[in-house]
Amino acid sequence: MLYYFKSIYSACVIISVILMPLSFGEMYTSLLNVKQAINVERQLIDHLETYIEHESERLEDIKRFYAKVSDLHSEVYSGPSAAMANPLVAFTLIKRLQSEWLNLIYSDEAQENTQAFRSGYKEVEKEGSLPKLEDLQGAAKGLMRLQDVYALQVGGLVRGHFQRITDGNPIDIYSPTVSVPLSGDDCFLVGKVAYELEDYYHSVQWLEESVRLFRGAGGEWSPENEGTLEDALDHLAFSHFKTGNISYALSLSQELLNHDPMNGRVLKNVQKYERLLVDSPPLLSTDTGLKRPNTTYLRTRNTYERLCRTQGTQPTHYENPRLFCDYFNNDSPGLLLQPIRREMLSLQPYVVLYHSFITDSEAESIRDLAQTGLRRSVVASGEEQATAEYRISKSAWLKETAHPIIGRLDQRITLLTGLNVQPPYAEYLQVVNYGIGGHYEPHFDHATSASSPLFKLNAGNRVATFMIYLSSVDAGGSTAFIHANFSVPVLENAALFWWNLHRNGQGDGDTLHAGCPVLVGDKWVANKWIHEYGQEFQRRCSPNPEE
Repeated sequence: MLYYFKSIYSACVIISVILMPLSFGEMYTSLLNVKQAINVERQLIDHLETYIEHESERLEDIKRFYAKVSDLHSEVYSGPSAAMANPLVAFTLIKRLQSEWLNLIYSDEAQENTQAFRSGYKEVEKEGSLPKLEDLQGAAKGLMRLQDVYALQVGGLVRGHFQRITDGNPIDIYSPTVSVPLSGDDCFLVGKVAYELEDYYHSVQWLEESVRLFRGAGGEWSPENEGTLEDALDHLAFSHFKTGNISYALSLSQELLNHDPMNGRVLKNVQKYERLLVDSPPLLSTDTGLKRPNTTYLRTRNTYERLCRTQGTQPTHYENPRLFCDYFNNDSPGLLLQPIRREMLSLQPYVVLYHSFITDSEAESIRDLAQTGLRRSVVASGEEQATAEYRISKSAWLKETAHPIIGRLDQRITLLTGLNVQPPYAEYLQVVNYGIGGHYEPHFDHATSASSPLFKLNAGNRVATFMIYLSSVDAGGSTAFIHANFSVPVLENAALFWWNLHRNGQGDGDTLHAGCPVLVGDKWVANKWIHEYGQEFQRRCSPNPEE
């Protein structure tokens, strides 16, 4: 029977990996991939350097030719007419006009240099290591997510600062050691992503900054830019129109006509806005009409964001006198001489933090083992699994046979919890790396539907979660328990444990939790999900049906 369970479990895991679509536009979902992109750009820099060298040599040749011809005109041809009587002088003049100028003007060298540069780019592109449009859009959405969850000011982000308005003053909530300001084109692309989603709350704010920066640059265009001042004005004007700010939409459209007076579409918009203002004059109001778009977790959004912002500083929760810290050995011989530091974080739901659960070298080894298997994280979607915007990360599954460290971790988890963590009674170790603004919105670890793919494992529901922090982060990334009203900051090498189910087998609604967006840092965690079957003698049912 045990072999039967293991066979089903292995088959389910293999099928889920095979059926999981591999998309190349997923760089933004894992910071590991973003870091790898640094090496990709270094290759492009090398190709650009070669291109500049060749183009510099070509321009030096052109300058030499220019100097030669200019000298002839200033020193020879402007002199006595007898100079032209010299057949050598006459010959070189005719040769230049008939041959040298043609060779210069119709030279293929510039085209060859450009083609070589483009070929270098295409070689890198063929390797599949360049970000796709989906990555750019995903990264932009990540910035907007951070803006919302942590109440960041767009103006501060543009200057490279993470600031929140407190009592009317901008306060740095995190000061990065390395940062870069954003350009007008950077802001335009973020605003454009929001614009195309019809999210005018964000498009207005980012396009306002884009217009300001483009204006400050005198409207000058750089070859690497996708957007221009005119583009930003165009998108911003329509965004304001959609939010009801018609007078400002008219003003921006008129400014746009100064740059492009023959734009028929904008001319029609101006006429439309003028008619609307005549028919319905604007009321004096300070309301900008900007409203955040709805979300899937709208009912818990305020609590979720507050817990993410406070990052474990909830005194009404943590001042509970029944919470405690101790050295814990679970009456296990393997822990008697080396008990682990236990911090009781919550009694309902039961949540415990084990400090220094793993070592630095163990965490590094697990991250290394997972790298080649990282794929976009999925969520349950009916009876299947699918990617989702509310979970931005990549994950990999590690079997015990992957490395002896995995087996040692399983043994350590069993010593602490007393639970059977061997398949099929527990899932393989899942290693997760979060991306730009990486997060996992409020969710349950246990299945809430009988059709959940979790039950395909034939091991019951997920009775418990053991989550290991494999890295630290600079800011953000807390684990927030929504209904229990507390959050746990990322603590490197520590581990969280909680029960997902009551003793009667019903799901514990208080375990609704979320992975807050990572503000700054590279967050890695490992999850061990333990199922009901195989735990009958480790966690007995209660005679109380309500427990």
